[in-house]
Order: sequence, then structure tokens, then C-alpha cells
Amino acid sequence: MKDDYDFDVKKERPEERYKNVIDYFSGKILSKYATSKSMMKIQEKITIRALELLDLKKTNCLILDAGCGPGFTSIYLKEMGYNVVALDIISEFLYFYDLRELNPIAADMCLLPFQSNSFDAIISISTLQWIYRDINHRKMRLRLLNLTKSFERILKPESKIIFQFYPKNNEIMEEIGKFFTHNTELNGNFVIDNPNNPKKRKIFLFLRKGN
Repeated sequence: MKDDYDFDVKKERPEERYKNVIDYFSGKILSKYATSKSMMKIQEKITIRALELLDLKKTNCLILDAGCGPGFTSIYLKEMGYNVVALDIISEFLYFYDLRELNPIAADMCLLPFQSNSFDAIISISTLQWIYRDINHRKMRLRLLNLTKSFERILKPESKIIFQFYPKNNEIMEEIGKFFTHNTELNGNFVIDNPNNPKKRKIFLFLRKGN
């Protein structure tokens, strides 16, 4: 997956200041994020692009929204006719769901509580940078390894994964790609929209499970 594209984000982000995602998304920050109309529009736009890259051939697919947050992606997928399982480690996010539409699950996306070969696709928006952001951190490496194995296990054959995430630099991005190619049978590539515009740049990792 390696190419010659280089970048390094100098600005410190929340995932660098906080040890765990649960420490950051709490109280007023969580509530502000979950009720933000602008964030909802941004997530919806990213989800539309993710679906374009997934190129699913039918709308009755069962999709896992891994790291669903307050449900911006899950709600849009449901509106598009997909069957959705929404999952997040932060249980307070799940209070914002309309349970008549979706029944979210509180669980760790690195240790997925599902049977093998269950899902037609997995979408994960803006979460992977919280899982892995330091190539020298042993615990993060173990969590990413668990994630790669869990995601591969629950996918049906010929199914797909799309991550959208914000790695700090190309070294971390490439290391994440290597984790999947070296530890699973998943194959794929990075797709980078607006690569020369840091403010608009969106990085996607597309993966496919073979037979």
C-alpha cells in the first residue's frame, strides 16, 4: 500500500492530548458533538463518499457502523435502505439514538461481539486515529492487531471495509495498511481525496475480503 505521498500534521489533535477516546468525548464536549448540525453534515458527506468507494450492489446489505458515535452515519445508511448495526465504546453516545429506528450496541470495535461471516460491509468514520496513533506504543499495536482480526472474522466472503480516518502522518497511515496486509487475507488500498489541501484532505482505507 505504500506510495510516495508524504504529509505530517503539525497541529496537536485531541487524540494526542487524551489517552483514551472516552476521556475526550464526555460531558459538554460529547453533547456538543452529538447535537452539532455542521458535524452531522460533514459526516453525511463522508458517508456518501464511503458508500461510493464501497460500491455495494444491493441495498439490503447488513452494514456494521464501527465507532458510530451519535449515529450520523448509521442514520444516513438507514435512510438509504441499508440494514445497520451501530456500535460504539462510548455508551453515552447511544442515548442520542431513536430506538424505534436503530438499536445501537455498546462495545469495543477491537473486540467485536458478533458471529463470524455476519456482515456484508463495515464502515468506520473518523475513529481509527483513536485506535492507533503511535507506532512505538505496544498496547496500541495490540489493539490494532485485534481490530484487524475481528474485522476480517465477522465479514462474509467477498465483503468490504471502508475506513475514513485522520492519521498524523504518512508513516502511521502506511503502518496501518501493513497491519491489515500482513496479518489478514484482506487486500486493498488507500484513497486520498484532496491530497494537496490539508484542510480538505480525506484519507480512506478500502479493503476487500476474498473467498
